[in-house]
Amino acid sequence: MTAHTTLEEIFSAIDAVDFPAGKETLVRTAQQAGASGEVVRALQEIPAEEYGSREDIAHSVRLDPDSDIPRSAGEKGAQARQGGKPGLSQHLREAPKPPVDEELER
Repeated sequence: MTAHTTLEEIFSAIDAVDFPAGKETLVRTAQQAGASGEVVRALQEIPAEEYGSREDIAHSVRLDPDSDIPRSAGEKGAQARQGGKPGLSQHLREAPKPPVDEELER
């Protein structure tokens, strides 16, 4: 799911954060700053890990394809398919289980 917000709004909401910071800190700071529901949702959807800078967050947050992040069409498509920031382990990504795994769990 993509959020209907911009990086500028997200960065404004987490302006008081000292990096590195975890996902919970980012969400809590945005809520305390009175951020919109879309900004909070965008931060809630990033992977639970430590972020060292705003750039790390920009690579992890999933925004509308028409957002203010300067990316090529290929980069936008890759993020839409995979989510998360580049280099994030596959087991940490939100992806449906293959049918074989579902069958084995029965």
